Amino acid sequence: MDYKMFCYQCQETANCSGCTVSGVCGKKPDTANMQDLLVYVTKGISAVTTQIRAEGKQIDKSINHLITLNLFTTITNANFDKDVIVERIKTTLKVKENLLKEVSDKSALPSASLWNGNESEFAAKAATVGVLATENEDIRSLRELITYGLKGLSAYSKHANVLMNDNEELDAFLQRALSMLLDDTLSVDDLVALTLETGKFGVDGMAMLDKANTSAYGNPEITKVNIGVRSNPAILVSGHDLRDLEMLLEQTKDTGVDVYTHSEMLPAHYYPTFKKYSHFVGNYGNAWWK
Repeated sequence: MDYKMFCYQCQETANCSGCTVSGVCGKKPDTANMQDLLVYVTKGISAVTTQIRAEGKQIDKSINHLITLNLFTTITNANFDKDVIVERIKTTLKVKENLLKEVSDKSALPSASLWNGNESEFAAKAATVGVLATENEDIRSLRELITYGLKGLSAYSKHANVLMNDNEELDAFLQRALSMLLDDTLSVDDLVALTLETGKFGVDGMAMLDKANTSAYGNPEITKVNIGVRSNPAILVSGHDLRDLEMLLEQTKDTGVDVYTHSEMLPAHYYPTFKKYSHFVGNYGNAWWK
């Protein structure tokens, strides 16, 4: 069956099986398809970087960050912007073409590493490389499970990267795993093993982020968090990026605007550095949803 799109990344998908007409999150089919293409070209460039490493050469940190941010751009709960996604596809293809010049042996590279279409071809290409392009359901399920695990790892890495923390081993694994998702010779057992390896590196990614956060903001400590509301104008923040929160608190200092956390950002109150901001006043809790 032909669908306008297919996305089952989050737990709120239509009919608990997948969004095929439009995303329950509001994501439109053309945007969802460009996400599919961004993931595809990111797998392609990852196969190139993996081959370059196999030939004993180094990958610049900026390339690692590009690949991490590509995955992070497609993660659920993000602010999906088709134009941004298209620009990232273009940038990735351009960077990949330059990287290909460094590859001595291109014979083992998958077709995703060699494709370099222009924007007028993006929509047609996206229709052939989405989730359902993998026909075997078991292989498809494992590939997507690994993809979502790698997206999670990319989130940890991205937040650590902005705090000047990098881990070349994590980056190399993420890219190697992405490239393996293009390999049609891998069996279910091979992909189960890769799933477990992804979990292991996910734990390593959390450790890297924890080190980055504590180095920048101090060790978390037991803290009583106010759940009341003051009368000042306020900004409510969620997410995970402590660096973004720090910049917001600096920008709103002495303005009379309070800052509250909600949900995922609640742990920010535990870090000593944020306690110096008198306008960082508490957590607004579930009232946000009412």
